Amino acid sequence: MKKTFSFVLVLLVVLCLSVSCSKKADSSKKELTVYAYDSFCGDWGPGEGLAKAFEEKTGIHINLVSCDGAVELYSRLVYEGKACPADVLVGLSDSLEYDSSYFEPWTPNCVNDLIEYDKSTNLVPFDYGIYAFIVDTHSNGVPTLRCLEDLTKDGFKKKVILIGPSSSVGLGLLKWTVAALGEEKAFDWWEKMKDNALTISSSWSSAYGLFTENEAPIVISYTTSPVYHLMYENSDRYQAVEFTDGHIKTVEYLGILKQSSHKEEAKLFCEFLLTEGQNNIAVANTMFPANKAAVIAPEFSIALMPSKIIETDISVAQMTEYSRKWTELMVK
Repeated sequence: MKKTFSFVLVLLVVLCLSVSCSKKADSSKKELTVYAYDSFCGDWGPGEGLAKAFEEKTGIHINLVSCDGAVELYSRLVYEGKACPADVLVGLSDSLEYDSSYFEPWTPNCVNDLIEYDKSTNLVPFDYGIYAFIVDTHSNGVPTLRCLEDLTKDGFKKKVILIGPSSSVGLGLLKWTVAALGEEKAFDWWEKMKDNALTISSSWSSAYGLFTENEAPIVISYTTSPVYHLMYENSDRYQAVEFTDGHIKTVEYLGILKQSSHKEEAKLFCEFLLTEGQNNIAVANTMFPANKAAVIAPEFSIALMPSKIIETDISVAQMTEYSRKWTELMVK
């Protein structure tokens, strides 16, 4: 029995050491925690595929944490503070204002290929879109559309779907009208559109859904929206219209947290998103890549690139005030 007991004891020690070594090996595996907006992490988003490709290339596992959108993404960081486990944030919008002290100052190797951006924020762009009105070319009786003011004419009555500033696209539309028309004329435009618009939706998804269900032949979206229909439906039915007023763009950013203890790995992942990952991001988000040298799907060649892009310095604080004024005007 003594021999049997000794054998069992030795066996247990060996097993414990084995488990201990196994746990140690697992815990030593490099891992990054990435907070990203839900459409990046979802079934149709680029996140999971990019995370897998990056791990296969580097051996670094990506733990994707889904957040609802840019507001929740940043709010979660602020709320968690020093306890925030994230190393990288992906999906911060230019419609919000951020405290740059949360983020590590960093210049990617491909910086010369990126679209112009404000480096003082410590955030780096990974894709962008340009706001435009999309027209259903199969719809009868849609007059020629050349500018924002055209939409207020009788011929467009109940033919337009707009979005309010509670949505990022709606906020972008409000910003566009102010940038193109000036504050006073912009709010005159919105007041006229109260009667002309079929509806003013609270989100892009509901607005675009109504549009594709033929409720109205015109909707606010992006110049790249027709690319989606060409890629997934082999259809050129929906077309973006270039306006003589000009257009404005919206940019999405990523950032490395200053408190991250894996900054070098985080930089590798961000570089991967800004180079090899650009086509996946562009296709999944149907947005332009921030890296101008990126090779992307040929369908993007049909996307409207307006000749006039308005560079605007309207601040987040000003947009907050415009949103308040918009609400007062539109709920009368």
